[in-house]
Amino acid sequence: MKQNDASHALLSDAQELGHEARAGTGDHAVLKLWLRMLASTTQIEAEIRKRLRERFDISLARFDYMAQLYRYSDGLKMRVLSRYLMVTGGNVTGLTDELEREGVVQRSASPEDRRAWIVSLTPKGRRSFEAMAKEHEEWLLEMFSGLDAKAVQQLYAQLGALRVHLVR
Repeated sequence: MKQNDASHALLSDAQELGHEARAGTGDHAVLKLWLRMLASTTQIEAEIRKRLRERFDISLARFDYMAQLYRYSDGLKMRVLSRYLMVTGGNVTGLTDELEREGVVQRSASPEDRRAWIVSLTPKGRRSFEAMAKEHEEWLLEMFSGLDAKAVQQLYAQLGALRVHLVR
């Protein structure tokens, strides 16, 4: 992995190296790859955050919260939602309180556990999320349009292998 590959030069000229600027020419290829992955992820996430805020006046955290609930039409226990979002229970409670006031989510008592609440999207929340998700998907397709379908599949498979390795 050469430091002077064409993409590195173009990113440098555009002053868009981001995390990649941390790597030197003598650094190991794995460090350069890690910094490129981090820079790419950071850049994509920043653009998604910006677009969600501008288009829907919503944070990425709220979008992710609603995305999880959308997948489970019967709702999720708040503890499970917290685990899926990889945030504390306090964060989920705060978001739930805000979204419930806006009429986007509702809480109901768990029939199996009196101490637990199940959170689900309201019809208004489902409609709202569907509109956002449609545009979100279009944004991702646009951002990844520089890669052909085969490259996307290969990258997906390679990153999957890396994640399996890390879990082991």
